[in-house]
Amino acid sequence: MLENLLQLVKENAGEAIINNPVIPNEKNDEAISTASKSIFNSLQEQVQSGGLDSITGLFKGGSSASGDMVNGISGKAVGDLMNKFGIDSGAATQIASQLIPTVMNKLVSKTNDPNDSSFDLQGILGSLTGGKSGGLMDTVKGIFG
Repeated sequence: MLENLLQLVKENAGEAIINNPVIPNEKNDEAISTASKSIFNSLQEQVQSGGLDSITGLFKGGSSASGDMVNGISGKAVGDLMNKFGIDSGAATQIASQLIPTVMNKLVSKTNDPNDSSFDLQGILGSLTGGKSGGLMDTVKGIFG
């Protein structure tokens, strides 16, 4: 999942990272990787803290948990970008606000698209739980039918 997520971030990093003078061109790949890891780690933390309902809500779309989760992911990305690149909070917030909602919307869309096999919910949950999803998949199957 992380490789596909990295590719998805790279495809959407144009204005936020690649054309952003705050991030030097030689650091673009590192910034893309940092944003990808922020997304992955935020989702992983959500699962580990018992937030399966929030994860499934995100992938079902339209729930208030989705907006809260995207805001949380953006906040983590802001902190990670500030720490990694020494940029101020305004610049990091601008990058995250341009990039994270777009990437998350596309991640949800790709996961729900039967014609796109780059992401699937079972694979995502497996990655987030280190392959130890156990009863999570039964719960998810019950929610999605």
